[in-house]
Amino acid sequence: MDRKGFELLVARAVDSLPREFRTKLENIDVVVEAWPTQDQLAKVGLRRGQTLLGLYQGVPLTRRGRRYGMVPPDKITIFQKPIEARCRYEAEIIAEIQKVVRHEIAHHFGIGDARLRQIERGED
Repeated sequence: MDRKGFELLVARAVDSLPREFRTKLENIDVVVEAWPTQDQLAKVGLRRGQTLLGLYQGVPLTRRGRRYGMVPPDKITIFQKPIEARCRYEAEIIAEIQKVVRHEIAHHFGIGDARLRQIERGED
């Protein structure tokens, strides 16, 4: 899939979020990169040979105080090639992008990986 087409799918995934979440996505950039860098992998505790589908970099809403401001935007990076490598068909790519976007947005709202795994398994 070409980069523009992939970026369009990511934009659609963000646009498909419920309104109450979209309205709280201020000062956040969502970008597409081909692959994660070694530095990005290391920051999340992954090694060479392991991969990353998405990455949230910023200060979650739950950690922002009254004095939070005048800072660069938070950043969500969606990695195209690892997602494509995981999927066989375009419909799978679309579903995976939606899942990864929701996962990274959840980090923006202060939900950690352990809790996200519980939610994905249907545990409360």
